[in-house]
Amino acid sequence: MTQPVLRPGIAEIAIYVPGRAKLAGRKKAIKLSSNEGALGPSPAAVKAYRRAVRGLDRYPDGGSTVLREAIGRRHRLDPARIVCGVGSDEILVNLARAYAGPGDEILYSRHGFSMYPIIAHSVGATPVTAPERELTADVDSLLGRVGPKTRMVYLANPNNPTGTYVPAEGLRRLRQGLREDIVLVIDSAYAEFVVRNDYADGAALADESANTVMTRTFSKIHGLAALRIGWAYGPPAIVDVLNRLRSPFGVSTPAQEAGAASMDDGAFLDMARDHNTVWLPWLRDRLAALGLDVVPSAANFVLVRFPSEPGRTASDANRFLNARGIIPRETTVYDLPDCLRITIGKGDEMLACAEAIEAFMEKRR
Repeated sequence: MTQPVLRPGIAEIAIYVPGRAKLAGRKKAIKLSSNEGALGPSPAAVKAYRRAVRGLDRYPDGGSTVLREAIGRRHRLDPARIVCGVGSDEILVNLARAYAGPGDEILYSRHGFSMYPIIAHSVGATPVTAPERELTADVDSLLGRVGPKTRMVYLANPNNPTGTYVPAEGLRRLRQGLREDIVLVIDSAYAEFVVRNDYADGAALADESANTVMTRTFSKIHGLAALRIGWAYGPPAIVDVLNRLRSPFGVSTPAQEAGAASMDDGAFLDMARDHNTVWLPWLRDRLAALGLDVVPSAANFVLVRFPSEPGRTASDANRFLNARGIIPRETTVYDLPDCLRITIGKGDEMLACAEAIEAFMEKRR
């Protein structure tokens, strides 16, 4: 039988594999594999979600007006230049649909978010990687890989799975070094966790240029991953394009209401950030004391490199942790087979994780 003809690039897509959520034979596990917010959602968001159930018979507001206004209030941004989507993934995909296609190239750093090559292939473009410096996106390397076919650059900042980031000065230098016809997408999914003075989320560059977009998500610090809410802030012309491409009723009413309530609950967001500010260095230092290489992270997770000797590898450590009911994230898909990524969870989860890794390292001495 004759098969339908696939568009270029589709057959090259490696199906996205999320962090594991369950372990065979266990009813409950400590899930540290997907970088979800340690404290879960704001109580105000949960309350708003439950109230919204009364309107399930009506289509949602396609423009996510209340949600965009809440985002604007929180981040002091013009709501007219904000567009919401079904997770930031939808927005990242729609940007590629708009500005790249067959014969074009989409550039990202070597260990960047694994969705970027998937997105490139989905529109028929060629994904191109740039070398990193100490597991950090390198501006000079990115600029050095720009060619006549480059149409977009995706930069996760902080990056997943490394947790490293490009400072504000580097972001500006990257934008200035790119051609004007290249769209720079600054994926700031973990921006709320960053407590560094030299960091910028990309909003200022989106204000200053006609070719820069910042994307954000409610899946991390807001603790609303199940609701799939993302948003972007950009120049009016690009926002107009994104509004043309988005689903007409993509973000559900309960998601919009919960997201708006979460944005307005500044005290909860501050508490979630402060929790991470305490436990991120705590876990980093505890694991470093074991002789493990822990990559400096500005996000809500750490990337840990394990030894190469048999019995002490990242795969061995993963199996050991799984046996104790703990699920970290394997990072082979990121070309980091010797590492595990560990989300910052609740305090008792961090204690259990650290003690398990200590037991693993002691057992392997």
